[in-house]
Amino acid sequence: MSEKMDNKLKSKRKLVSGLPVSCLLLLFLALGIGRLSAQETKSDRTFKGGAALSVITPKVGTSINGNFKDDTVRHIHDDTHARSLVLDDGNTKIAMVTLDLCVVHRETLDNAKKRANKFTGIPIENMLISAIHTHSGGTACSVWQSEPDPDYLIFLEERTADAIIRANNNLEPARIGWGVGQEPSEVFNRRWKLKEGITFTNPFGGEDKVRMNPGFENPDLVGPAGPIDSEVPIISVKSVEGRTIAILANYSLHYVGGTKSGEISADYFAMFANRIGELVGADRQTPDFVGIMTNGTSGDINNINFGGSAPKPMKPYEKMAIVANTVAAEAYKVYQDITYHDWVPLAIVQKEISLGVRKADAKELKRANNILAAAKSDGSFSRDELYAREAIFLNDFPDQKQLILQAVQIGDLAITAVPCEVFVEIGLEIKAKSPFKQTFCISLANGYNGYLPTPKHHAWGGYETWRARSSYLEVNASNVITSNLLELLEQLKSSALTSR
Repeated sequence: MSEKMDNKLKSKRKLVSGLPVSCLLLLFLALGIGRLSAQETKSDRTFKGGAALSVITPKVGTSINGNFKDDTVRHIHDDTHARSLVLDDGNTKIAMVTLDLCVVHRETLDNAKKRANKFTGIPIENMLISAIHTHSGGTACSVWQSEPDPDYLIFLEERTADAIIRANNNLEPARIGWGVGQEPSEVFNRRWKLKEGITFTNPFGGEDKVRMNPGFENPDLVGPAGPIDSEVPIISVKSVEGRTIAILANYSLHYVGGTKSGEISADYFAMFANRIGELVGADRQTPDFVGIMTNGTSGDINNINFGGSAPKPMKPYEKMAIVANTVAAEAYKVYQDITYHDWVPLAIVQKEISLGVRKADAKELKRANNILAAAKSDGSFSRDELYAREAIFLNDFPDQKQLILQAVQIGDLAITAVPCEVFVEIGLEIKAKSPFKQTFCISLANGYNGYLPTPKHHAWGGYETWRARSSYLEVNASNVITSNLLELLEQLKSSALTSR
């Protein structure tokens, strides 16, 4: 030890001798003795990120769902994908995946998670897999008149797992940041209140006070039956050298549509992913940049303003491109102002809950059977015949359905995940009551349990409340789910505070 250093230590010892313990602690901090900064506590941890794409395009000749009537794949406009992002804070790994599908059964996703876990070691409960809700993807769920090809479901399990495995293989030291923008121009509430005394007959012989997609310049309308959510949250992950690995965004828009019949397309979700990659200069790099657009709380939201005049007709895919470019421009604006972190804590909590299934009573079942008995035998169904058919299907459902709910923490950002087409009011309530600085919700995650209206909307009626495999949870389901999600968020927040 040098003489200069030895004298310095002696002077410090002389200064502190004889002082009370409380004074000693303050003095140690002032002199830098025993002080460990927050950054230094994390110096031995490396934050990592990895992303990957896997093609999940169905074969020509198989089923497309998204409409009452089944369609057949006759052409591939754009390949559909599993888009995966894996994050690792050195202690916890989380995988988030979107599938370019309308909806997908929980069983398929559970099998994919098991396969991914086998190869990566990522805990199954740390995987969040959601459908984007394109209405022009392969059929992965029994809904309306569409049935999935069993071979396609096996293919989906494998390719979904592969996306997680490949993203995990691509993990590298990374930095992460997030932010939120606003784009109100592309979202409209599609449920409209009807004037006093005006009702709309539902498939069960009752009268509704609200109508979905009621047409332009309809004189019977009062106004939208609910709000919108214009937020565009994004998460950006960059390599330590500055290469953008992935951007995950969220927007509460059902889908856009406007494809040609029989064509497979990932809708505006894929167009957004491509465009944001171009904007950040990451469209041609190795490993591939992965853009991800998750579906927010869009159960009652679409891209059509029924409060205005009818828009001019557009070519197929034209409207998709407009929406994708508009939302990508807003996301890019947010991206340019993001503050990145060398390390943030990751956490995820999961809870399985049980909810009741709405079923037809004996009288309603008799009515449904009578309707079907009088139906044509050519395989075509009217609206009321389709819902009579659904009543028969639901009668075979269990009385209770098990659902997975999740909450994810990334620093002071939180994400909730629900296996339903969630109404926008629910997402707005969760955002408002969340203990985190920024929160957003991913719908159609970890399975499919139909629409999630609030009890108020159930009372008003309308398509999204009509009992079918597309809407069967108990009337109070939204309150139960919201309460449980807020508890999970509080659990994450408490754990984060305790671990500081």
